[in-house]
Amino acid sequence: MNEQISAASLYDRVSRVIPKAEWMGFQDDVEAILELKRKRNAVILAHNYQTPEIFHGVADIVGDSLALARKAMEVEADVIVLAGVHFMAETAKLLNPEKTVLIPDMAAGCSLADSITPEDIALLRMAYPGVPVVTYVNTSAAVKAASDICCTSGNARQVVESLGVPRVLMLPDEYLAKNVARETSVELIAWRGHCEVHELFTADDIRELRESHPGVTVLAHPECPPDVVEAADFSGSTAVMSDYVSRERPARVVLLTECSMSDNVAVHHPDVEFIRPCNLCPHMKRITLGNIRAALEENRHEVTVDPAIAVAARRAVERMLAV
Repeated sequence: MNEQISAASLYDRVSRVIPKAEWMGFQDDVEAILELKRKRNAVILAHNYQTPEIFHGVADIVGDSLALARKAMEVEADVIVLAGVHFMAETAKLLNPEKTVLIPDMAAGCSLADSITPEDIALLRMAYPGVPVVTYVNTSAAVKAASDICCTSGNARQVVESLGVPRVLMLPDEYLAKNVARETSVELIAWRGHCEVHELFTADDIRELRESHPGVTVLAHPECPPDVVEAADFSGSTAVMSDYVSRERPARVVLLTECSMSDNVAVHHPDVEFIRPCNLCPHMKRITLGNIRAALEENRHEVTVDPAIAVAARRAVERMLAV
């Protein structure tokens, strides 16, 4: 996995989205990270929202939260560095309890994860006795442990319908729940959590994009408000959006999600014009080459999960992966 490769040779992958002068500033960190991975038998898991110099430059495994969760179970390295946000690092630790899991910045959080607590779930169970709790992976390990099963934006409908019940509590993303509710006969009871990136997109944005860029294909993440998803041409997780571009090859496309996603997908599709209405995730952007390097050099910041929480949280994640 950590084959001999140089920062200079990696530039060919990203030359269309990173200027040469900018890449020159990245090279020292890239070279150091490549060597540190070999020395420490480490792998880097990077979410689709990481910047191209991380996503295409130093990452070994890339994808959306579902893909990272699945692939984390197959990692044979001693050290996992999670280039993403804290709940993702916790999930990697849940699935790899014997491995060292590092996150380059402990402050890389998530507005959705912060929107709900285990105490909230306890109150909801009292209000809706017997109704199963499906929790989005964008949550803390403690919240996962209080849930029956997890889901991602890519498998939410399948998870909900796999329970075989007429009514489900789906937490904490209100918009994801409402968008899934349009696709299933299961009644979904939603929480009022929102992604601070996706909640900013509006149906007016789509109208303006269509006027300014005739013929544009609009893809929206299901964390966007329902009227945005309804106005889009297609909706899906980051992995599903990437697959759509690969399959359909639209001449002109806009991805209504975090900004770096377009750069990362564009690397593989020079024939597609990407329109970029940029909403940046401040938490994802806390991860840099510099702090990935520091994480490997100084073994920081190690992510741990209370064993009492880990058992139940792991069960919820594994139930999701089995769907």
